[in-house]
Amino acid sequence: MDGFDLMMKFKEQCDNLKTPIVSSNLKTVEKNGDVYRAVLEDGIEIDAISIILAVGRERRKLSLPKEEEWTGNGVSYCCTCDAPLYRNKKAAAVVGGGNAAVEGAVLLAKYAETVYLIYRRDELTRPEPILLKVLHQTDNVKVLYSTEITELLGSDESGLTGIRVNKSWEGQDELTIDGLFVEAGADPRLDIPNQLGLEINPNTGEVHVDKGLNTSVAGIYAAGDLTDGTELKQTITAASQGAIAALSAYQHIMEVKSGWQDAKSSAPAGVSGD
Repeated sequence: MDGFDLMMKFKEQCDNLKTPIVSSNLKTVEKNGDVYRAVLEDGIEIDAISIILAVGRERRKLSLPKEEEWTGNGVSYCCTCDAPLYRNKKAAAVVGGGNAAVEGAVLLAKYAETVYLIYRRDELTRPEPILLKVLHQTDNVKVLYSTEITELLGSDESGLTGIRVNKSWEGQDELTIDGLFVEAGADPRLDIPNQLGLEINPNTGEVHVDKGLNTSVAGIYAAGDLTDGTELKQTITAASQGAIAALSAYQHIMEVKSGWQDAKSSAPAGVSGD
């Protein structure tokens, strides 16, 4: 089944188990003894003994005018997600020079008539050799080396219709395209980890975790692309980390509750251990 249907199955399972789903962004997390208070942007407050951070990474952007406004209207950050939308379109472009960019360009070439792969350096050195071989065998992908996008072209009514580049291609510095895919990598979302004072791996910029997905702060766990738990950033590894983090979080909750019970039973008469 596709990703959307799978997510609906996840939601159905949560509903059946009466597990609430709160659709809001996390604003702050505050610690009070053994309990964390999560404050959401809409004002909701949730108290928790354990927290699992699975916030992934933030896609790098080009920081060009209209990029934000035209996201979903010609600008995308995921070829795997949106390439089929460009079936029988005249042209599309991919920005980047890593595995994701090359894979995206090859995938997009199955749908659009022409694909431009735009890379700011003069050679593709980071992608795996097998990917480069497939790329060079894909006739409708045109690689524009030493090239950067300087302007997004279009209108608020039509969205993106083209791009301007700093190096002319076949005598033109404007390319008419139906879609632009930014595959320039992603950075871990560290706002909340930094707020909590979690240890960050200095080499990768990711949240450091042990084999149980414990962070450097008791009761806080992290899973998926946010962590340095594995170099393989795949759905299957993120899901497995989620399972490990959930077990660790559960064990922590049981330990904390057991401590509360011990404190309550040993408290002097008239003193509450709650």
